[in-house]
Amino acid sequence: MVGKKSGKALLREEGLERTDNNLDLTTWPQVNMINQKNYYTEFLKRDDQFLAYRSQNEEARSRMVREARDKDRALAQSSRVGEDGVTEMAEDTAAEEAVAAMGTQEAFGSKLIVIHVGSQNLRIGLGTDALPKTIPMVIARKWQENESEEDGGEPKPKRLKIDGEVPDEPEKWFGEDFASQYATMCSELRVRMRNNKRRVLPNSKELVVNYNRRTPPETISEHNDPNRIDWTELPRNPQESPDFFTGQAALRLPEQSNPRYKLFWPIRNGWFNENDYSNKNQLYHDVSRIFEEAFKTQLGITKRKDMSNYNCVFIIPDLYERTYVTTMLDILIRDLGLGKVCFQQESLAATFGAGYSISCIVDIGAQKTSVCCVDEGLCLEDSRINTKFGGADVTETFIKMMLYDHFPYADMNLKRRYDFLLAEELKIKFCTMMESDVTVQTYEFHLRAAGQDTRKYYFKTYDQPMLAPMGFFKPSIYDHSQKLDSRRKLIPRSVDLYDGSPNDPMSAAQAAVIENAAGKPATENGTIPEPPSVPQVTSTPSRQQPFSLLSRLNDIEVTPRSSVAGSPGPEGTPNPDRDTPAAGDADKPSIFFDPVLEKTKAAEERDKTLPIMPLDTAIMTSISQGARGDERKMRDFFGGIMLIGGGSKTVGLNLFLEERLRELKPGFQKEILIGPPPRDLDPQVLVWKGGSVFGKLSSSGNDSWISQKEYDYLGHRLLVNKCMFPW
Repeated sequence: MVGKKSGKALLREEGLERTDNNLDLTTWPQVNMINQKNYYTEFLKRDDQFLAYRSQNEEARSRMVREARDKDRALAQSSRVGEDGVTEMAEDTAAEEAVAAMGTQEAFGSKLIVIHVGSQNLRIGLGTDALPKTIPMVIARKWQENESEEDGGEPKPKRLKIDGEVPDEPEKWFGEDFASQYATMCSELRVRMRNNKRRVLPNSKELVVNYNRRTPPETISEHNDPNRIDWTELPRNPQESPDFFTGQAALRLPEQSNPRYKLFWPIRNGWFNENDYSNKNQLYHDVSRIFEEAFKTQLGITKRKDMSNYNCVFIIPDLYERTYVTTMLDILIRDLGLGKVCFQQESLAATFGAGYSISCIVDIGAQKTSVCCVDEGLCLEDSRINTKFGGADVTETFIKMMLYDHFPYADMNLKRRYDFLLAEELKIKFCTMMESDVTVQTYEFHLRAAGQDTRKYYFKTYDQPMLAPMGFFKPSIYDHSQKLDSRRKLIPRSVDLYDGSPNDPMSAAQAAVIENAAGKPATENGTIPEPPSVPQVTSTPSRQQPFSLLSRLNDIEVTPRSSVAGSPGPEGTPNPDRDTPAAGDADKPSIFFDPVLEKTKAAEERDKTLPIMPLDTAIMTSISQGARGDERKMRDFFGGIMLIGGGSKTVGLNLFLEERLRELKPGFQKEILIGPPPRDLDPQVLVWKGGSVFGKLSSSGNDSWISQKEYDYLGHRLLVNKCMFPW
């Protein structure tokens, strides 16, 4: 029997015995292990460790030093020696300092640019301007054919063809669906007027149709027209023609110009216009070009090197897209070279301009309508609503209704520039929401086209001027067929940097709008009922629940409660307790849950649905989500509803909307109040005015500015620390 061997013998036999001379393998110093019990670090735990905050403090410190030096210099220069040799200080030193401070503030305002971009108009101006300059957000570029000649010259509104030809009867031009909705709205208006003791003539429609059908236009020679239009002139040599025109000059280009020009609108329905562009770089370049030309023509900034001396407040939608914000930031700093940029939401800027602390802002723009509740300087996240209809839909529907009733200018085509301007003029002049104006009235207008004599038309209207803006409360009358065309064709959805899930902001109110647009009815208070809870997936087959976008959003975007069950395994791995098939269920496939995939599916479903909801229901939904059951706050929101935007200038809209809201909320009859902006401010420029007020706040108390240096270092990641709203 072999005895037990010692440890040294084993090491010697196995070749594991150490034979070196105990020298270190390297002279590099060895770091001891961290004691986890006493481990502590201050990395990224103080504000001065962030570049955004550190640079701001450095600027404030340098500004204080500069002001102190200027003050000492002023004091030294203000002391003077009198004739008797006695040194005396000037008595007006305090006044001089006040004047110097005022001059500094004035200089800061003169170097401030405020930009508010809309789908149809761009409002831009300096901080010292009382009102902004308004120019069309359009650019005309050399093209093979203009916009009215594309698609075979198909007009807008589109006329339906029967057997390849447009019928002679205007009643058949727009289809049976439009005809039935138009007739329904006419009958509902008659019933409403009878209930309100308004006189309704039975043959009003026939009077309008017969008059419009048999009234020919008058021809006025161009030299006898005192209000003739100065069209944009082009050089005789087509090779010398500019490559592009922007703003009003683009809309005044003759249709049959040589060379041809086509209009491009970079912003449509509140987001980038991906339908008319084939390259996103060209889209961004057009936006940059429009801004640059506005700086030159409207603000007098002609030199590129001077742009770094200007700061810019850029107004963005309440329910924004991240790609839109980051792209605009890149255009303003990289392409245009502005010194500093900060972003402000539309509704919050409106409260700055009006001086309100709590309000429900209803912004009716050209192609989108937004509703948002603002409380104490913050846009309530769950109350934000962005619907895709506005004043442009009113214009198109008004023209369709007039053409349906034998409008004397039957060749109206909104793709033609002069017809588009004429339609906007007719809408502004004649559309109303006052029932007292619903009578048979005779009007006139002048049609002015380049190279043609002026034509003077006479026509009659009855209920068309009121039914067109009533589409705000029945948006199905509007044409939404092309608003989602080419969506996400050029610009992808913004995704999270780490897991790749969509991260565009979403609100509970907007989810309710999408559910309503998808065909799910709203409750009496304007909100979407909560969907039934989906049962847990088990081995026992259960009845499949119908798809609900709101339930999916609630399940995904809200932090779930703690569970007594064990922690799940890694993503994409089967759960043995849940996914293992039971006896008799061998044919059932295993179920996997991927939260990133679920978020992506929910975002894709959102993109397939155009957010549309009646205006009164949208306001109710926004206030319900903003108040969150607090009756006092709900009364404050109902009492502070403010209509802004170009669409809000329709006569009588606020009174009509008040009546509709009181019908939906009979318990708030006294609280519901809708008013125009205070101090007789134009509702179209109120948002711009609020941006100007915000930009002229003390720079030491405003940490929202993004400088060129910071953007070069960190890019759009700075927005997390620089935005006043959650990014």
